[in-house]
Amino acid sequence: MQSLPLRIALFAALTATAFASTIAAARSEPASGAPVDGIHCDRMESGLFHIHQHLAIYDHGKPVEIPSDVGRPFAAACFYWIHTHTSDGLIHIESPVYRSFQLGQFFDVWGQPLSATRVGPARIAAGQLRAYVDGSLYKGNPRKIDLVAHSDIVLEAGPPYTKPAPFTDWQGQ
Repeated sequence: MQSLPLRIALFAALTATAFASTIAAARSEPASGAPVDGIHCDRMESGLFHIHQHLAIYDHGKPVEIPSDVGRPFAAACFYWIHTHTSDGLIHIESPVYRSFQLGQFFDVWGQPLSATRVGPARIAAGQLRAYVDGSLYKGNPRKIDLVAHSDIVLEAGPPYTKPAPFTDWQGQ
């Protein structure tokens, strides 16, 4: 029979692992920290290439929250080069290499779809997705939107469509 302290330690370890897996699954993101689209999950954030973007999603006019800690899997204890810290829509790119990143990669790290019929949790009929970049209607594939410093991206999944107000709350980012 195992000693009481050993049983308590074993229970605590199993509970923590189950909790981390449950949280990661609820956020629909990779729990392993394995590379996604060539984007690695490192133990620490990098300061070499550090920029921010803002993303807002509307599901038939209602805001969709982009969760805090996207790209920060608890079980793996690492940071993907594209991640969030808060649920305000600010995306952080903190990469050890200078390279380009695109919106589709953020959705892949998040573990959510971005397609003609899905925008994260929002479902729409084909042709009902509108994308805006810095206030201008974007006509291409939204997965290909470049994530550049201080870009303001709005995805409207279905009507009612309204021209988005510009995001200005960069808070020194």
